[in-house]
Amino acid sequence: MKLPLLFTASLAFASSLVAAPTVFDFKDPKGVNAVQFYLDSLLEPIVGTASGVTGEITFDPDAPAATTGTIVVASSSLKTSNSTMTEHMLGDGWIDATAHPEITFELVKLDNVKTASGTTTADASGKFTLKGVTKDITVPVKLTYLPDALEKRTKPGNKGDLLVVRGEFTINRADYGIKPGQNEDKVASEIKLTLAIVGSAPKA
Repeated sequence: MKLPLLFTASLAFASSLVAAPTVFDFKDPKGVNAVQFYLDSLLEPIVGTASGVTGEITFDPDAPAATTGTIVVASSSLKTSNSTMTEHMLGDGWIDATAHPEITFELVKLDNVKTASGTTTADASGKFTLKGVTKDITVPVKLTYLPDALEKRTKPGNKGDLLVVRGEFTINRADYGIKPGQNEDKVASEIKLTLAIVGSAPKA
């Protein structure tokens, strides 16, 4: 074998050992993924969840700063412990889930990226859309890459990797046209959102 050909083959083999960008699917077959929301109003603190989480994130453990993707939450999946309150929240006076069926966060870039022991912390800047209004926001996030862990979460024989995304941030409902300045004694103006969701990337 000639030297240039040998060098090319060696380079190709080395490249194959380097992790490549992987697409992680956040539609959880176990139905566990959810986003929590909390409104700490004077008279009625409200706690709820949104379970309709989907979306994809492309992540490369060797280049986490290049992470891209979008997380989507089905508006109709928002629920509180009170069915009447949930009905009002989903109605056209509040988030209008029928006209605006999706709440989305589109990742634009990661800043202040730091990685240690498989976990990356960063400031995720992107476009958050609620009730048809899109705002630029920045969210502190933690990304935990778990290679070959899919079968540990599902069942033996399911080969693949996991990516766990954690974050917490606050928005103002008035910024998204949700009854600005109204009912603030019962519905806080600020909405705290917390997520800890798992994406999977099966391997053949």
